[in-house]
Amino acid sequence: MRSWRRGTKEMDLILGPFSDSQLGALSAGELDLYEQLLDENDQDLYLWIAARLRDEHPGPQELLALLDRVAGHAQDRLIAKS
Repeated sequence: MRSWRRGTKEMDLILGPFSDSQLGALSAGELDLYEQLLDENDQDLYLWIAARLRDEHPGPQELLALLDRVAGHAQDRLIAKS
């Protein structure tokens, strides 16, 4: 539920669908990282995810792989809707 009730609509639309379809596939360690990601500020998260789509690498080092997965999932959803 925390993925769908963020501070911004943009992050609701990025994290909500990701959590609905991907949380079951995450390992225990990845779930811990996802919890850490959810504790981050929405404005920072949005900038980090948008930067990942441009092949830039901002964000906390320990979250980079997860940010890539979230960004990739969001990108795949956008392409599928086109």
